[in-house]
Amino acid sequence: MLFTNALVFFAERGFAPASFRVEGGVFAEFLPPDTSEPGAIELGGARVIPGLIDLHTHGNSGADFSDGEDAPLRTMAAFLARNGVTGFAPTSMTLPYAQLKRAFTSARRLHEEAPEGLSRVLGIHMEGPFFSEKKRGAQNAAYLKEPDLDAFLELYEDCGGLIRIVDLAPELPGAAAFAREASKRCTVSAAHTDADYAQAAAFFDVGARHVTHLYNAMTPLHHREPGVIGAAAERDDVFAELICDGLHVHPSAVRLAFRLFPERICLISDALRCCGMPDGTYTLGGQAVTLSGGEARLSDGTLAGSAVTLYDCLRRAIAFGIPADTAIRAATLNPARQLGCADRFGSIAPGKAADFLVCDENLNIQDVCLGGESLDIKGT
Repeated sequence: MLFTNALVFFAERGFAPASFRVEGGVFAEFLPPDTSEPGAIELGGARVIPGLIDLHTHGNSGADFSDGEDAPLRTMAAFLARNGVTGFAPTSMTLPYAQLKRAFTSARRLHEEAPEGLSRVLGIHMEGPFFSEKKRGAQNAAYLKEPDLDAFLELYEDCGGLIRIVDLAPELPGAAAFAREASKRCTVSAAHTDADYAQAAAFFDVGARHVTHLYNAMTPLHHREPGVIGAAAERDDVFAELICDGLHVHPSAVRLAFRLFPERICLISDALRCCGMPDGTYTLGGQAVTLSGGEARLSDGTLAGSAVTLYDCLRRAIAFGIPADTAIRAATLNPARQLGCADRFGSIAPGKAADFLVCDENLNIQDVCLGGESLDIKGT
């Protein structure tokens, strides 16, 4: 299938006029923008960007990954696809191992089946239970544990190696040994941590290469104690997630994050089951969460995850002053790199999956294509 007359976003050089052909669900070739043939899909100068990849999302539409069932995960994947997220890493909460195993098994089934019209499961993000009680945030303190490599490896094997990111607090006993071994299998991330600079630096020394929701649930950046943020920012191979919903991180701190981690920010939604739902009370890891006026909070007032999509976060990052090219890479290619699938997803290039969004000049989504097939979102 030939798509003609578009402004295509290429990771290396930004938007450029082009036509492109999709064969077998992948990008086959790129041609001059005025190329045409019978049956070609005319895009009329629309902007084409890679499908977004959300590497940290718990739920939406009343469903949560930690429910541990197939139906909620499919509900999540359908909502994400309609909202421009063509690949994702369903993200767990701090819960008993048995419940995590059920959730991870459901993710493996959906990953292997890869049904048409649903966002692709590109990996699992294991958030918890190896966290600091002091920085637990919205994680359930009843299920917190010290790092347990054997338990992690059992979960990893059970889901066929689909865990692509595992989180833990660097200061916990055994965290360094855990990170050294786990980093041989997936991306290891500093998260929900009270670590100081030295503890964080040692954690990155042994193989950790990621920071979960930068600024949130961690020691702050201070000129005499730079903490996790300082230790991560000075390393060119450490990436950082950023919740850009306008609530979790101030716009000025968003701009600072992109300066501290040039081309190493991964925009995330950290969305909860209340995303896409009306105001009301929902659950998160066995705790009540109230959504009111766009804010999701625990009963004690703690800000939980978000109620927005990754596409909302992308648009807001641009509104906060982040260049569009930089923001798009932060929601596409950078997450693909951290999930270990950038050879197939996250950018528009020959041989990569033809997962892309057709947008107007203001980046409003007009259509979503998975493997080159339109989801016809205007008809839904």
